Amino acid sequence: MKTVKTVMIGVGNISGIYLKNIHETFHEIELIGVCDLVRERAEKAQREYGIPKIYETMHDAFADPEVEMVLNLTRPYEHFEVSRAALEAGKHVYSEKPLGADLQEGRALLELARQKGLRLGGAPDTFLGAGIQTCRRLIDDGYIGTPIGSAAFMIGHGPESWHPDPAFFYKRGGGPMLDMGPYYLTAMINLMGGVDRVFSASRSSFPRRMITSRPFAGTAVDVEVNTYVAGTVQYSSGAIGTLFTTFDVHFPAEKRRFIEIYGTEGTLFVPDPNTFGGKVELYRPEEGAVKEMPLMYAYPENSRALGLADMCKAILTGREARCDVQQTYHVLEMMEGFATSAKTGEWTKIQSVYHRAPAMERPVLKGILD
Repeated sequence: MKTVKTVMIGVGNISGIYLKNIHETFHEIELIGVCDLVRERAEKAQREYGIPKIYETMHDAFADPEVEMVLNLTRPYEHFEVSRAALEAGKHVYSEKPLGADLQEGRALLELARQKGLRLGGAPDTFLGAGIQTCRRLIDDGYIGTPIGSAAFMIGHGPESWHPDPAFFYKRGGGPMLDMGPYYLTAMINLMGGVDRVFSASRSSFPRRMITSRPFAGTAVDVEVNTYVAGTVQYSSGAIGTLFTTFDVHFPAEKRRFIEIYGTEGTLFVPDPNTFGGKVELYRPEEGAVKEMPLMYAYPENSRALGLADMCKAILTGREARCDVQQTYHVLEMMEGFATSAKTGEWTKIQSVYHRAPAMERPVLKGILD
């Protein structure tokens, strides 16, 4: 079987599920090396998964002629420098979200990848899972009629009570919109199509946050980003949507809502876009009740690395990648558009044009993409 030889840069908190899924599920990714500033993390991954190589620096990894793909799992404000260096070295790149900490970084990476003729894309890939792909099928098959609007909600009180190293969530490249917005916006445009313009208001409710999770419990963090962001989007179709993200609100889990898609003939309740499965519910007035719909696609479990596997298959076959840069850039432009609108009090035009990649196909063999 053909594979794409891949190196992982950054072996932090999110790397565990990537390592597990690359090792156990996605057979067209061949992880040949790891690199982390804390060498012990790389050594632990090597022991657990039999990874052949540990690189002292990312530049050592990028200089290895055997490496074809770089998996960038560094912190958000480090994404640009790692991805840029990898592209300069002639490597394809799949990055955790966001593409960059701002649109200038994202545009530079997009232009560099095109100049070099390399694949660039990244997370989130949750929209490829059974939950949102089922929602897309129901919308495309007309179960809610013509989509006319959407509403999305990411409500919580921040990661400082559970994340082992949460300070970066409150620094440049962090905040609820840049951290969680990609999951919601990526799901929204995959279901509704691209966005033409955005409007927003935002603020930071608490200037300092106290970490209560170990090992940094008792450490205070100065907040440098807005943590309460309300946005409106106008899709290219003319439909209108809203997205509310916050790290400032105490909210009971049992009352949470995620994404709702409103159509001329019904409403679709979309599961948590930070998961691959979840409950899909449909309301049509003639039924008089909300009905749970069966999931129609594979990968309902935590399948991180699915987007990387899809990109590897795209490299092997020459087809379009579903998580490519035209998507991650469009999402980044929307998020920066919200920030710009909040400062100016005006609508921000989105310049990039988005097209939906093909829907997922049911796999003949799990872990082998179409």
